Amino acid sequence: MKINFLTLFPDMFSGVISSSIWKQASDKSAVNYEVIDFRSYSDNKHYKVDDYPYGGGAGMVLRAQPLFDAIEDVKRKERSHSRVIMLSPQGAPFTQQKAESLAKEEHLVFVCGHYEGYDERVRTAVTDEISIGDYVLTGGELASMIVADSVIRLLPDVLGNHTSAHEDSFTTGLLEHPHYTRPAVFRGMEVPEVLLSGNHAHIEEWRRKESLRRTWIRRPDLLQERILNQQEKEWIQEFEENERC
Repeated sequence: MKINFLTLFPDMFSGVISSSIWKQASDKSAVNYEVIDFRSYSDNKHYKVDDYPYGGGAGMVLRAQPLFDAIEDVKRKERSHSRVIMLSPQGAPFTQQKAESLAKEEHLVFVCGHYEGYDERVRTAVTDEISIGDYVLTGGELASMIVADSVIRLLPDVLGNHTSAHEDSFTTGLLEHPHYTRPAVFRGMEVPEVLLSGNHAHIEEWRRKESLRRTWIRRPDLLQERILNQQEKEWIQEFEENERC
């Protein structure tokens, strides 16, 4: 995969790209990063990329020309289908399913906005408009890193354990089950006995039940559209009965 970041602040990416899973993915040739300052595409002699909004109002707006030229240039160089992603609080909410979709692509281009926003015409040059939450950031850089991170870890052979990504919260439609490690007793708190039993069938059943329980308690909205099997229905009935006691 090739990932381009179009930004006015390229230095924000240096530490992230050279660390942790991002670096591992690059070392394994699973992904190649390129951070581009789209100010260099401005046709203004002072490399100005923003201007006052028509109709007045607070703040400055990113001009269409530098972003259009930058997007077209990186797409032309790759010569492959490109998903061009605009980070914006007006975009569709980001989900694990969206990350899985993006992880199948060969080329991702992240457009990191700033100031008051984009010239509306820039939206015609993108394929996806994504929001990471109902709040506003100073710019799209941090949001693009979050989206990219969730995608990179899904690429083949990037994670040390190939099953890790398949068991993540939201991947199965449920939150992930609790995890424990040594010691078996810490400050009076014990690891559930089933996890020490060595019975893998019982452990798997416990994990599925606890995953459902955690989702039922913390994110019941995730269960509204889930088609529950008979076992899950019985477990939820058990949770409800225990709550009433």
